[in-house]
Amino acid sequence: PDTVAGDKAYSSRAIRTQLRERGIGACIPERDDQKGHRIRRGSRGGRPPAFDAERYRGRNVVERAFNEDKQWRSLATRYDKLAVVYRAAAVLRAVTLWLKRLGDMP
Repeated sequence: PDTVAGDKAYSSRAIRTQLRERGIGACIPERDDQKGHRIRRGSRGGRPPAFDAERYRGRNVVERAFNEDKQWRSLATRYDKLAVVYRAAAVLRAVTLWLKRLGDMP
């Protein structure tokens, strides 16, 4: 991926370093305590990490898609034993959501 978007929980120096080593951008907001420590250290604290608010808003779309999938109990609990059956359930859920959204269109 070009960029990884995550919550403030993933705003650690180690995660940012691993992403940087792999050439992946991080769109993760800085935690308040990290910001305070950086500011307290002054010029030795370094510059703030890059953050694109517009790209971060797109993360919400992915989270909502996963929350819709969790409405199906078999998908949420991984009830199916075989990967083929689980994938078929995921595809069936995607088709039903797609048809539902097609019906909402004028």
